Amino acid sequence: MSEPAPDSGASGGSLRRTPLRDWHLAHGARMVPFGGWDMPVQYATGVLTEHHAVRSAVGLFDIGHMGQVAVSGAHALAWLQWLVPTDVSRLEVGHAQYSILCAPDGGAIDDIIIYRLGADRYLIIVNAANTDADVAWMRHCLAEPGPGIDTRYVALHTYGSDRTLIAVQGPKSLAVLQKIAGTDLSGLGYYRATTATVAGIEAFVARTGYTGEHGYEIAFDASHAVDVWEALLAAGDDSGIMPCGLGARDTLRLEAGMALYGHELSRDVNPFEANLDRIVRLEKSGFVGQDALRAIAAAGRARALIGIELTVAGVPRADYPICDANGVRIGVTTSGGPSPTLRKSVAMGFVPASHAAVGTELAVEIRGRAHAAVVVPLPFYKRPAAKRVAPTS
Repeated sequence: MSEPAPDSGASGGSLRRTPLRDWHLAHGARMVPFGGWDMPVQYATGVLTEHHAVRSAVGLFDIGHMGQVAVSGAHALAWLQWLVPTDVSRLEVGHAQYSILCAPDGGAIDDIIIYRLGADRYLIIVNAANTDADVAWMRHCLAEPGPGIDTRYVALHTYGSDRTLIAVQGPKSLAVLQKIAGTDLSGLGYYRATTATVAGIEAFVARTGYTGEHGYEIAFDASHAVDVWEALLAAGDDSGIMPCGLGARDTLRLEAGMALYGHELSRDVNPFEANLDRIVRLEKSGFVGQDALRAIAAAGRARALIGIELTVAGVPRADYPICDANGVRIGVTTSGGPSPTLRKSVAMGFVPASHAAVGTELAVEIRGRAHAAVVVPLPFYKRPAAKRVAPTS
């Protein structure tokens, strides 16, 4: 999943707290406001150390701020087919699907993950800052459903402080998690999920993540958050496990070319512009935004999201101008920074589709100076298959 960048300002009393918030404070985390929550941005170890721990070993993330919405009932599938542009009917039980909530004009309200838990049961994970808006949109779509959907047979339930989420990410994540899991997880494929006990607690375990590494996201009763968190730290003690904050999560997802809502995705961005053509099924029966997306597909996208690598020294950030080879401003960066893994400066941004081809020479304006850059393929970083580590016991 993707999320907005940390808010500015000091953490305060009106911010929501995950059940691990006190643990973070007790262990030296620096807290920041993030999507309406008080969250750790880093520990004393620092962002770079935490980043490298995830790439080389294993990192632990508190993602209890993410929204969880259950959808069930005999018409749950039909309603989900109306709600999103992906083909939810392809989901088998225990499978997951990345999708988007689209507005009627095709703009992205949020990006989400849909899990099929049973024949008529689904779980949707949404971004923390967008949870209230997403749920409101879902209820609107429930009040005005597509043809043939009887919403008497669709139930929507939003989980609150009773449920939480923890992410275990990195090449040693399976080895660590397996030590305290009551189920063999070695055969759990990417974007697959199962029920299991973790540290003796009933949990929903998904092989998903936001880092570009092999990893898992675990949903369970929030009252056990500290016990499960500390059990994972203990299980990973000999594997170099490290608690990680939002800073490392952002550098990891940037390297992996993963969208951050409010940056690469927004109400002003449609799936085709964001290179998400693969998830849009225009051929399926009616869904919200279908007419608009058909028109965009027929006309061709006017702009495209690209990967950019600086060829000179400099650090690009979000909202920096992108220029063509003649110095004309043609776009803007959406995310950027140094890549700790690749030791290069990279960015993502939108430019006219005519300038999106790999190898196109561009420039990024940094504090008023043009810095030479080139369009490169996304993602910037791909996990080497050899980095996966099998569980020891």
